[in-house]
Amino acid sequence: MEYIKRKKIAETSEKISDEVVKSGLERIRACYQCGTCTGGCPSGRRTALRTRAIIRKALLGVDEVLSDPDIWLCSTCYTCYERCPRNVPVTDIIIMLRNLATQKGFIRPSHKGLTHMLIDTGHGVPIPEGEGGEKWRKLRESYDLPSLPPTVHSEPGALEEIQTLCESTEFGILVEYPGAKEK
Repeated sequence: MEYIKRKKIAETSEKISDEVVKSGLERIRACYQCGTCTGGCPSGRRTALRTRAIIRKALLGVDEVLSDPDIWLCSTCYTCYERCPRNVPVTDIIIMLRNLATQKGFIRPSHKGLTHMLIDTGHGVPIPEGEGGEKWRKLRESYDLPSLPPTVHSEPGALEEIQTLCESTEFGILVEYPGAKEK
């Protein structure tokens, strides 16, 4: 008698779900896959993001969740958490999965570029130097705002502090920043 052979659809490991639980996000176990998170997701309306599927993969320990580009589509608006009938912190779980993905080298090129800009300028979206920056400063002033926001742009030592933190935590190595050195 011949039997149907099972195919392994995806690699799984308990490590991913254990990591999520160990990080204090044990509420993931309360998810009963109702789909409210996906139904209310503003990003999901315009992208391939399906938060319910991401949570399911994380619960099952499906390794591919870390290499799934969809985890980077979440705008971290917390609508899913606000609507979840079981109070599952979906956004926090996605952020945690992004952290794990980054540690495994699965950071999206656009996010990597943003981290490099953060190290260079102290901002993900800095006010440019030169003529472009002058336009932004004048625009801010036209709205009765200070020409520079109260951020790294207006605090002289702040950029150095950010760069020191990035170096001491080896953040530059994690995000493959050119010239980053191990301690």
